[in-house]
Amino acid sequence: MITYQVEEKITVEEFVEVLVNSTLGERRPIHDLERINQMLQHANLIATARDKGKLVGVARSLTDFAFCTYLSDLAVDEQYQKQGIGKELIRVTKNHAPKAKLILLAAPKAIHYYPKIGMTQWEHCYVLDSVEALR
Repeated sequence: MITYQVEEKITVEEFVEVLVNSTLGERRPIHDLERINQMLQHANLIATARDKGKLVGVARSLTDFAFCTYLSDLAVDEQYQKQGIGKELIRVTKNHAPKAKLILLAAPKAIHYYPKIGMTQWEHCYVLDSVEALR
């Protein structure tokens, strides 16, 4: 049975494990444990899915709880996918900041998932990787 909760802290090791097992690790700095640690330390809303204590899904967000919630990482272990875990992690996240608009950037492999669960695609998103790119 999968249990869902909001947790104050999860370990770097279990976070990396679920990132790798979900394929999201392909786009995260999983070999830079200090950076992963900072990602966890500065997140202020972490929803988890556990199977008998084992972390099998995580939604890591940054939010002001009033206007916006940026869901930075939504990862579900591939062995647990297609069971509604990702959708439930989104629900838990949204319920903890109900007034805030939930925002995320879809991983390429998940682009078709979000519309299926009722999320709306927004075309006005911009990314800046380096300050040197500003003109």
